[in-house]
Amino acid sequence: MQQGSFSGLHSGRPTAIGNGRGNLLELVEAFLEPLVLALAIWAVSMHFEGEVTIPCLIASLLAFSLTFPGKPRLHQSARRSIADILISWFLIAGLILFFGYATRSLKLFPKEAILHWLWIGPLVQVSAHLLFRYAAPGLHALQGPPKHAIIVGMNEQGIELAERMADSPYSNIDLVGFFDDREAERLPKDKPWRLVGKLPDLANYAKNNQINLIYLSLPMATQPRILNILDELRDTTASVYFVPDLFVTDLIQGQMNSVCNMPVVSVCETPFTGTNAILKRGSDIVLSLLIIALLSPILLAIAIAVKYTSPGPVIFKQRRYGLNGEEIIVYKFRSMTVCEDGSHIAQAQKNDQRFTPIGAFLRKSSLDELPQFFNVLQGRMSIVGPRPHAVAHNELYRKLIKGYMVRHKVKPGITGWAQVNGLRGETRTLDKMQARVRYDLDYLRHWSLGLDMKIILMTIGIVFKDQYAY
Repeated sequence: MQQGSFSGLHSGRPTAIGNGRGNLLELVEAFLEPLVLALAIWAVSMHFEGEVTIPCLIASLLAFSLTFPGKPRLHQSARRSIADILISWFLIAGLILFFGYATRSLKLFPKEAILHWLWIGPLVQVSAHLLFRYAAPGLHALQGPPKHAIIVGMNEQGIELAERMADSPYSNIDLVGFFDDREAERLPKDKPWRLVGKLPDLANYAKNNQINLIYLSLPMATQPRILNILDELRDTTASVYFVPDLFVTDLIQGQMNSVCNMPVVSVCETPFTGTNAILKRGSDIVLSLLIIALLSPILLAIAIAVKYTSPGPVIFKQRRYGLNGEEIIVYKFRSMTVCEDGSHIAQAQKNDQRFTPIGAFLRKSSLDELPQFFNVLQGRMSIVGPRPHAVAHNELYRKLIKGYMVRHKVKPGITGWAQVNGLRGETRTLDKMQARVRYDLDYLRHWSLGLDMKIILMTIGIVFKDQYAY
């Protein structure tokens, strides 16, 4: 993977936040109808043949793949949703029957089973959707507090988006208001939406008021102004979307999406949404439990060595910036005689006099990082991601490096793409920190589960020979 450019750092992929609903509702809708349709085939097979036969298993996989992900229907009326399900069912059933007839595989199924499946399939899909619609308010309440949003541009499409947010019963978005440079007399009248401020104040307001979502509803004719806005927003962790004009910039897996059934283009978003979020979190939990179980004797031995070679706690706790720039507590085996966590923290260097008798070895071998697997289980960190920096360092570099805070769109990691490319340990110059940030943003652009595994394997090899970590 090639190192990407440092310009145009904001981007993303379709997200649950982007479409105005939470991850939970999105995931249920994606899996519900395909899953019940596949299970219906299994049930019919069990009833008529006493087992799930291989042909039925293949048919269920085909039905699931043809219907996944399930179409979002909560924004529709119940009657319209049922009609859509029935229309989709006739298309899917017709396609499967045609495929079975053309390949002569229909002979593998009892005729009674096929006839029953033709009416059981739509029945279970409609029943599952109605049950989901009934449970949706309760599931919506489990999603946590709403995301705070701002719309930039009080124009026709911006107002349309605001109205759809207000009308959507399951929107997880709290619209704070609009930003617009025009004077009040030039803005639409008799609208309930609040004008929060002007464009030059947008970045500071988003940073100081925990704004999660920013929708840019500006015409393409304002291209220089849009570029300036994106440049200023690099010091925030807000997710950014265009509404609805397409704009040429360095989109990282940028794709069309919708919010409350209105098209938007993701500009700055985490890659870990929907099924990707499940894959990422699931792999973190499984690998962390496995590593902790395998290395528990080593963890115990290090803890005893730290305790008896120097006074002080075994575990060093330090404040770091985590997901969305929120402070987290990160664990490490103490490798120094001091526990610095203030406004100024000197980075560790070779032959640092602050090292404990075993501190240099712990740092050089990265064994001091092992307690962070407990941070991963807590959900504060991930095994792979941008390395978390001390709060003091973050506040320094966010002023010096544009786009520095974008790396906080994902959870910090125990290891990362920058670290396996020679950027572990001390960063003595601004150029080195800029290079680290570039690699971190490349990781966001190109993330895959395979890339995570590659980084983990590279890390195992590097810790035994890297000469740059102190």
